[in-house]
Amino acid sequence: MFENVDPKTMLKVKKVGYPLFWLSLLPILPISALAGRESGTQDYWAWFIYFTIFGIIPILDYIIGKDSANPDEALEVPSLSEEKLYRWFTLLMVPIWFGVLFWGGYIFMVNDYSWFGMLGWMLSIGTVGGIIAINLGHELIHKDPKIENWAGGLFLASVTYAGFKVEHVRGHHVTVSTPEDASSSRYNQGLYAFLLHAFPHNFVNAWRLEAEYLKRKGKKVISKDNELIWWYAISFALAGVFYALWGWMGVLFFFGQSFFAALALEIINYIEHYGLHRRVLENGKYERVTPAHSWNSNYLLTNIALFQLQRHSDHHAYAKRRYQVLRHYEESPQLPGGYASMYVLALFPPLWKKVMNPRVEAYYQGEMDQLFRTGKRVNNIAATE
Repeated sequence: MFENVDPKTMLKVKKVGYPLFWLSLLPILPISALAGRESGTQDYWAWFIYFTIFGIIPILDYIIGKDSANPDEALEVPSLSEEKLYRWFTLLMVPIWFGVLFWGGYIFMVNDYSWFGMLGWMLSIGTVGGIIAINLGHELIHKDPKIENWAGGLFLASVTYAGFKVEHVRGHHVTVSTPEDASSSRYNQGLYAFLLHAFPHNFVNAWRLEAEYLKRKGKKVISKDNELIWWYAISFALAGVFYALWGWMGVLFFFGQSFFAALALEIINYIEHYGLHRRVLENGKYERVTPAHSWNSNYLLTNIALFQLQRHSDHHAYAKRRYQVLRHYEESPQLPGGYASMYVLALFPPLWKKVMNPRVEAYYQGEMDQLFRTGKRVNNIAATE
């Protein structure tokens, strides 16, 4: 539908699309909650937003189509990068998200859910949190202005995943697409094996990286200078507020939505780098990160929903580029669907491998040894486990 639209028009479409998408999606939450309560089928309606995101949006993705247009690097990118509207919208989403979070806790208590409905509601709110809090938190923690960086930390604290602020920037972006990175899925690795490794590794690695950073600065690890202590303190303070409002069920909701938000993130991590490896050079070092080390997707609707996260290759090559100027690269490996549809596919490892393994193999044709490499660097020298 949009493949042949000129780049200038696409910029206008996306500029309107970012707020319009959320103005369309977020009202579904109260509508579904009210519909369920009035009809006595609240346990089923609790799942509605989840199935909207991963059932309806993938279909709309294929109907609406792709967008491969890039802004002109010389004429448009400088002014577009500085346009304040894009920054204001990401910052405005902070109070909007906190409103959704606390309203979600209220509905959790008053809608008389069974365990099935409670699970669906936590999953629905957590998935929205994964898209807003973690995705926008991810955008903002890469930015230098303190207000944006702090807003990113606050987003992540609201889903009890503050370790991502440290591990993602200092860990994942350094070791991406190598065997050292738990957030880069291996060729033929199933989603659930990936998750069992990624969750504990990334939590521990965040604290390790922060400790190393503080020691280099000559500061104590357990001190006011450790940002993880502050961010996790905010998370537990929020849990305390939920307890004060709704008791232990409020705490259950807060940590439940946090878990599902983090789960959404790690599933997307699995998708973004599946089977892709930076080659080991003759000197034992890894090649530099390029757009070849992330899967891209140009499906327009999910790109608008995710603030162009699907143009992930450009993000890894140029981490500080703002979402509105991220570029499509023809040479980047391309996913067969948007993140919403690939998320669903990843839940079924045999189907995922049937679809994705041939694409990885084709990408590394003639270099199949790269797919099975388990090498790790020891003083920058490749070694095997």
